[in-house]
Amino acid sequence: MSTTPTAPPVTAFMLVKTTQEWLALSVQQRIDAFTTQVLPVIEAKTKGVRSRFYDTEFYSARVTDVWVWEADDHQAYQLLVDALRETPFWDRYFEVVDLLVGTENAYARTYGVDPVATVTT
Repeated sequence: MSTTPTAPPVTAFMLVKTTQEWLALSVQQRIDAFTTQVLPVIEAKTKGVRSRFYDTEFYSARVTDVWVWEADDHQAYQLLVDALRETPFWDRYFEVVDLLVGTENAYARTYGVDPVATVTT
């Protein structure tokens, strides 16, 4: 059986800062906003995208959260950003401070070497 190599996933670290409008919402209102205003748009306009969310406000005044998005490819990532920009999360509830986008272990693929990684027990 022949397999076709696939492009490595694209990982985006989206550094954001909450706005006063977001902070004025109750916790339940925030959950409702995400599940009714953001998720349906992402699900309708993208596929092959996964997310994780990290709180950083207790360590940084400039960035309150880091959203980690993993997309199957660059087009999926582009569609994700386009979808997010159509929601109140982009520059209304959160200010997008910076985007750090890359692919894991790209250097290893470029140079044909094994990735260097740490392993602890």
